Amino acid sequence: MVTKRNREDEESEETQLERQKLIRRSSPSPPHDAIENALLPLASYNDDDDDEEEDRRREENFRWIEQNGYREEQRGHRNGHGEEGEEENDDDAEDEDDSDSHLTGLNQGRRNRQVEVRRDCPYLDTVNRQVLDFDFEKFCSVSLSNLNVYACLVCGKYYQGRGQKSHAYTHSLEAGHHVYINLQTEKVYCLPDGYEINDPSLDDIRYVLNPRFSREQVEQLDKNKQWSRALDGSDYLPGMVGLNNIKETDFVNVTIQSLMRVTPLRNFFLIPGNYKHCRSPLVHRFGELTRKIWHARNFKGQVSPHEFLQAVMKASKKKFRIGQQSDPVEFMSWLLNTLHSDLKSSKKNSSIIYKCFQGELEVVKEIHNKSFAEKKETGDEQSNGGAADGGTEHGNVLTETCRMPFLMLGLDLPPPPLFKDVMEKNIIPQVPLFNILKKFDGESITEVVRPCIARMRYRVTRLPQYLILHMRRFTKNNFFIEKNPTLVNFPVKNLELKDYIPLPTPKENEKLRSKYDLIANIVHDGKPGEGSYRVFVQRKSEELWYEMQDLHVAETLPQMVALSETYMQIYEMQQ
Repeated sequence: MVTKRNREDEESEETQLERQKLIRRSSPSPPHDAIENALLPLASYNDDDDDEEEDRRREENFRWIEQNGYREEQRGHRNGHGEEGEEENDDDAEDEDDSDSHLTGLNQGRRNRQVEVRRDCPYLDTVNRQVLDFDFEKFCSVSLSNLNVYACLVCGKYYQGRGQKSHAYTHSLEAGHHVYINLQTEKVYCLPDGYEINDPSLDDIRYVLNPRFSREQVEQLDKNKQWSRALDGSDYLPGMVGLNNIKETDFVNVTIQSLMRVTPLRNFFLIPGNYKHCRSPLVHRFGELTRKIWHARNFKGQVSPHEFLQAVMKASKKKFRIGQQSDPVEFMSWLLNTLHSDLKSSKKNSSIIYKCFQGELEVVKEIHNKSFAEKKETGDEQSNGGAADGGTEHGNVLTETCRMPFLMLGLDLPPPPLFKDVMEKNIIPQVPLFNILKKFDGESITEVVRPCIARMRYRVTRLPQYLILHMRRFTKNNFFIEKNPTLVNFPVKNLELKDYIPLPTPKENEKLRSKYDLIANIVHDGKPGEGSYRVFVQRKSEELWYEMQDLHVAETLPQMVALSETYMQIYEMQQ
């Protein structure tokens, strides 16, 4: 009996030794080492960077050995001893429960490991802020994955993970670069040691990675007159920074610079809490770009809209893409409508886009009803379909009246002269803005061919807070695109619309507001289908005008704004 019990004790000790070996193999860092010093602060994180497949295999093998090997052996011991060995095996059962709870805690620790937090790190002096650029897509430079990406603060490259088999861990050993920041959680780690660095000297990097604005700071933006200095010593104005032209993307740059002058739109996107429930990547990329443009603590004096362009390409199904010149009017229209559809609530068809730019037109459409006239001549007494649609008939003309919302108004330029002057040069005509605004006086007739020949009359019934006008300079035929070089003369301040177009009477206790000030003017230089775009924008804090073309930003005179071939304008209603 003694020999048998000794043999069983030896077998149980061998089994425990095997289990301890398995525990050491399955855990690269034993849990008792991680919490050896109870005085050190601990921080938990959920991003497991090890190979998930390998972890799953280890856990399944370990669970199978545990369930099928160890427990069956214990059952055999209990069945062999009978009642005589039950008291002695109670202690073994308790040990088994303790071991099982320890294994469960170990498996949970694999998913929720404890990492040491330290304030002192000997490698902080290796951080090189000159090479840090967070404007590009957050993808690992080796695996091209966007999951759990870290930026090396020494060389600026992006790597995935920080486990022992991750690309960041390998880079830390090969290159000797030890400080990394998680691009999602903004936590900084030292590799290969694995501890988290909690040092306030790294806060400036976090602010550049993810700029933050309080509501008080947002309200003071238009009053700020201070310049900011980048790390390279260059000075820049927050909100007046240049945008990189990645490849023929100047049509995007001028549109973004124009929209940055629309105060309610800018203030909305500066605070991410306003659209945190929106799932559209385009909305969040536009918000990030807005915060970077207005950030006063940038490391460099320009911004690359790379991430925003990638979101635009995906959302537009490559209608607008890098490397292909496009029309800023088409892009502005697409962007405003897409942002509205992504931001609008399910209950109300309203968003910050409509609050800023939406107005209303009354459209009167006159169609010469030839088919009705023919039927009348032949004596066919069938009813007319036009009247059933809400139209009215006067003779052979069918008239339809409807109201429709608008985000921008298109203005038609007079055709350029066909002949040259005595100096053998083409005459460049000029036209006042008020002449081409008569299109919307409710009396001027505009003839259209598509979808059918009709005579149109337009009248503005509600003015928006921000009025977008675009001049139709380009006409396309079967052979080429032609550009109208007519110059438009317009006022920079105090554009009074009520003197030129009829406006609706305001409600009681309301004042008719119809005066506008120009805040952005997009112009086109060069040949049609080619050329480039630039924009004149106003800085409200000092009421100065700046000319912006990609990275070029220069102060200019207000008189120079109207001397170019204007293509699109944004006016702000006076309060």
